[in-house]
Amino acid sequence: MNTQDNISRKDFLKNTTLAMAGLSVSKGFSTENLPSENIIPSIKDKLSFKNVRLETGFDYEEGEVIATKTALFLVEIENGKITNIAPNQPNAKAIDAKGHLMLPSFRDMHIHLDKTFYGDKWQAIRKRTNGVKGMIALEQKILPELLKTSTYKAEKLIELLQSKGTGFARSHVNIEPTSKLQSLKNLQKALENKKNSFSTELVAFPQHGVFYTDSVPYLKDAAQMDIDFIGGVDPFTIDGAIEKTIDFTVQLAIDNNKGIDIHLHESGESGLKTVEYLIEKVNENPVLKGKTFVSHCFVLGKLEKTKQEEIAEKLGASQMGIASTIPIGSLIMPIPTLYKYNVKVVTGNDSIIDHWNTYGTGSVLQKANLMAQLYGYNTEFSLSRSLKIATGDILPLDDKGNQQWPKIGDKANLAFLDASCSAEAVARVSPVTSLLHDGKIVF
Repeated sequence: MNTQDNISRKDFLKNTTLAMAGLSVSKGFSTENLPSENIIPSIKDKLSFKNVRLETGFDYEEGEVIATKTALFLVEIENGKITNIAPNQPNAKAIDAKGHLMLPSFRDMHIHLDKTFYGDKWQAIRKRTNGVKGMIALEQKILPELLKTSTYKAEKLIELLQSKGTGFARSHVNIEPTSKLQSLKNLQKALENKKNSFSTELVAFPQHGVFYTDSVPYLKDAAQMDIDFIGGVDPFTIDGAIEKTIDFTVQLAIDNNKGIDIHLHESGESGLKTVEYLIEKVNENPVLKGKTFVSHCFVLGKLEKTKQEEIAEKLGASQMGIASTIPIGSLIMPIPTLYKYNVKVVTGNDSIIDHWNTYGTGSVLQKANLMAQLYGYNTEFSLSRSLKIATGDILPLDDKGNQQWPKIGDKANLAFLDASCSAEAVARVSPVTSLLHDGKIVF
């Protein structure tokens, strides 16, 4: 006898739907009160959650925030948006969130989805020679083989990010004479396959230099495709010409209505000159304000305090952002100073288990935790504020403890965590139990 015949219709529907929705009781949700006849339509079209923990305010003692207030709610979602936030109804026919904390889903704002070993056998990086140019030579050698499976590996890497609560990424994608546009095309296939569960913006990234290898024609082609930013890397070290490379990048971005996101690892005089020249060009072309970023920008960590303040103030005035992976070791990035001057700071995992980097967990919540540790953000208040680097500056409570997220009408891009509040989630890198993307359960 088929074992399926021994399962009740209610249980069969429930199990089928859980598989479709990505839910399981082991992840923390209970579905015992879901209606049996309508279970699949309710999962697909409308979701209701009970016992959802939301932050409601701060507890104070002698003017200091000592705890975060929370309460349980009923949250309803339809057509990708939050449609109702009501007092909790423990007996409602709804998915039981079991008191897990609901937060905005996370955003990985600097990653390379197009080239990774993830999804294949384990291998650590090999000893480097000749700096970045040596790595370019290595890429020219290994990219043809990597491209054979890059679509599959990108999908597996996206699934890793989703398991860590991330529903959006800004991915740099190689554009150079070796892979030409193939790396972009392969990644676009993966993104098409994941379009209902994950969102991205893409950076056309001349990893092998704009002029060091002739990437110009490929960048021009990519700029007319479905990408969002024109990238770059160490214009002095790689191309030997700061102004020539920046001028080309700026003009290509303006001509194609794109943003700019440039990798800058140079920490000496050339790094400072590159930042200052890019600030100058953005001020000359205000259309680039709010959509220009410098990734890494290690030179900021090498400047004297007064110069750090000066550059941070100029970055803030130009509405330029910094994408930092929050490096550890001797180089400490001045993120508190950047915040002081209202510079937008975002973070990401960068390379995850590839030929550049052996490490990478896929968690930007871990990056928030690292930032908090590096800068001594160890109080309830400062830990809760640290969450913003993982969520794209969205926080459940404002600095005065007023609830500002979620609101009815907000997009249902959210994560459930086994945590009591934001501060605990950051401090303990609390486990993600589910992820919703545009109102759909995707993990």
